[in-house]
Amino acid sequence: MKIRNILRLAGLGAFAGGYLAAGEKVSEEAYAPFQNRFIAHRGLHSGDGAVPENSLKAFDKAGEKGYGVELDVTLSKDGQVVVFHDDDLKRVCGVDGFIGDRTLEELQSLSLLESDQTIPLFTQVLDVYAGRGPMIVELKKTPGRNDELCEKTLAILKEYTGDYCVESFDPTIVAWFRENAPEIVRGQLACKAEDYGTAVPQWKSLALSLCLMNVKSRPHFIAYDLVEKPITVRFAEFLGVKRVCWTSRKIEDTVGQDTVIFEGYEPPLTFAEEEE
Repeated sequence: MKIRNILRLAGLGAFAGGYLAAGEKVSEEAYAPFQNRFIAHRGLHSGDGAVPENSLKAFDKAGEKGYGVELDVTLSKDGQVVVFHDDDLKRVCGVDGFIGDRTLEELQSLSLLESDQTIPLFTQVLDVYAGRGPMIVELKKTPGRNDELCEKTLAILKEYTGDYCVESFDPTIVAWFRENAPEIVRGQLACKAEDYGTAVPQWKSLALSLCLMNVKSRPHFIAYDLVEKPITVRFAEFLGVKRVCWTSRKIEDTVGQDTVIFEGYEPPLTFAEEEE
């Protein structure tokens, strides 16, 4: 009897977790630009730094070859939407400090990986890429300014004629788009609990890794790191949420995916659907 009760509780827990992690099924028409597509992570950048990540050159190169692109948007101190991945400037620009503490003018005086490229405005990237493929826009968590970033990014996207979707590690950003622009394909980024870092409380890291906060955002896709996915995510996929992986470094990563975000190699533009 005790074993039966334990199994019942386990079943109820799995069901509850699956409900919390479930997304919203997107129409095939809306997702068509991304289905079975390879998406260049931060543009088609080079390992030697000659074509830096998230640079105009990287996005132009991806567009020339017909790849979709993934990019990161955040805010400068003076409220400009810029394309840059890290919170701090050290790794890519070689200087101390945070991107949100510098104005656009200050940011654009810095070099990306000692190249001739600098931190671009989001609008500059859109002009250069010019809709030559589908685009995944990741909105970075911006403490105290999430709504500002969402509003400004949406306003820019409304003027863009190419195919795009949005995603974020922050479920409140994904939920913002669910409430304010439900017609836009939206995705939840996620990874293993330990990869969220020590700045995130353990309980929250676990909840994020299991995608339990999807109950607020109901994403159309879950973009998960290339690790074994938890049962909650697999249940969400079973219910119809699209499957996106990052960051692929070999073509075999297409198995069981709807979209693949890649870097470090040049795959074909699309891949055939395969069963796991």
